[in-house]
Amino acid sequence: MKIDLLTQVGYKIAQDENQFCFGIDAVLLADFASKKIRSNANVIDLCSGNGIIALLICGSTKAQKVTALEIQKEACALARESVKLNALSDRLNIVNGDLKNAAALFDKYSFDAVVCNPPYMKASHGKESAVNAKAIARHEILCTLEDVVKASDYLLKPNGSFFMIHRPERLGEIFAALNRHNLEASELRMVHPDAESAPTMVLIQAKKNIKPNLKVHVPLIVYKEKGVYTDEVKSIYLPETGNGKNDKSCNF
Repeated sequence: MKIDLLTQVGYKIAQDENQFCFGIDAVLLADFASKKIRSNANVIDLCSGNGIIALLICGSTKAQKVTALEIQKEACALARESVKLNALSDRLNIVNGDLKNAAALFDKYSFDAVVCNPPYMKASHGKESAVNAKAIARHEILCTLEDVVKASDYLLKPNGSFFMIHRPERLGEIFAALNRHNLEASELRMVHPDAESAPTMVLIQAKKNIKPNLKVHVPLIVYKEKGVYTDEVKSIYLPETGNGKNDKSCNF
């Protein structure tokens, strides 16, 4: 186990390099969601891993309560260590459980916002290693996109918000899944590695029980040159260092 500093919020996070350490996708999603989460909100982070997004939301919003739901016991242990390190037991609750069993774990319509950085790749696609913590984080082995959206529908209050980062090539599936579960995409932002490359990630906000009215933001560009973040990403990711260099925890 190692302890890293989240410069954005001044919190410490426990990580294990043998498991799946967080990357820039988690940081961008936390920033995207935090700007829209209201004071006193009740928030849940699905597929929480070691709790990175839940920690960032605690540190950058006035959410009253944040719950981190994660199926892997080892990741939950790390998240609980981070709760202790930052004295967040009154605001951040770590739950070891399966989002497919959300109805047995939580009351219906009990959250104002759901955040999720899910596995991006289907279990039958891409190169899979043995079923371990890293494979589970990357591939739809223990949950699918449909499972995530279905659970979010159950958990969200009417007009509540669902925030997710995913792959652009799966947008058709994402929109279809949202529509099947009373959610409508309201905001979308593509994430490009650099100004010359196609997008590799997409940030999505959906709301429950609203009429279609999708707002597409200008793209987010990560690098202005090799190994150097754009000013916008520097302000999100490395607000205290300001040197623009790639951080070792970034997996873009």
